[in-house]
Amino acid sequence: MTATTTSVRQAAIAAPEPGNGKRRRYRAPDQAGPMAYVILVFTAFLFIIPFYYMIVAGSRPMAEMNQTPPPFLPGADLWSNMVKAFQQQNIGLAIWNSLLVSIAITAATLLFCTLAGFAFAKLRFRGKDALFGITIATLMIPPTLGVVPLYMVMSELKLTGNLWSVILPTMVTAFGVFFMRQYILQTLPDELLEAARMDGATFTRAFFSIVLPIARPGMAVLGMLTFMTAWNEFFWPVIALNSSNPTVQVALNNLGSGYVPDQSVIMAGTLVGTLPVIIVFLIMGRQIVNGIMAGAVKG
Repeated sequence: MTATTTSVRQAAIAAPEPGNGKRRRYRAPDQAGPMAYVILVFTAFLFIIPFYYMIVAGSRPMAEMNQTPPPFLPGADLWSNMVKAFQQQNIGLAIWNSLLVSIAITAATLLFCTLAGFAFAKLRFRGKDALFGITIATLMIPPTLGVVPLYMVMSELKLTGNLWSVILPTMVTAFGVFFMRQYILQTLPDELLEAARMDGATFTRAFFSIVLPIARPGMAVLGMLTFMTAWNEFFWPVIALNSSNPTVQVALNNLGSGYVPDQSVIMAGTLVGTLPVIIVFLIMGRQIVNGIMAGAVKG
């Protein structure tokens, strides 16, 4: 075991909780009452209804969905409507492109936003407050204002129609920097960094050995939010990409571009495009809850 690791662990054991210099014991909250469960069930029901109706609409012919009242039970045409969606648009390529774009954006955002958040939270350098203020101020600028100059830049770089035109502009976000800065500020004791500096640890060593393990729950939350945002992004991809190399949202937009769009086929294609996000949420759901709870306890 290296001297750096030993000193860091000793500092972690001896480090007091921020605020009053004493360790705080976390007490579990009281058991939720019946009203809390009623509210949770009602909220879940509101979110499940649109998804269930998408299954019903995607499994019925469009003529049946135009009836009054519309059917409330799924039909037997879900597979045939999915096949029609794949025949009208290259949904498989669109899902693959969306996976590449979402994973690339998520990985870049986690790395760069964690680095920037750590710098703003724990490092001392000239102009730190001014730079952080400018970063936060960019949140007030509507993204649509930068579409024309952004498209001109991508056109000059010969990236229009390429997936890089969607990845490059969103590799770092102001929200991600702010989120990671606040998380690291609350969860990373200064004693750990001081112990690492005393043992001669470089910035890179301290970041990967100390900051990343502590910031992992917050990174899980930011990663899930970033993945879902990148997957559901429509406005910029529909401008930067074309029908021969689409993402899921661009393909679904082209799927309903006929004179009389078949809503059942659109709903079946939307269901296919939604499944990867649901799978990712089921895999990452526990880490997201743990990250939120860790931030709440530390704060």
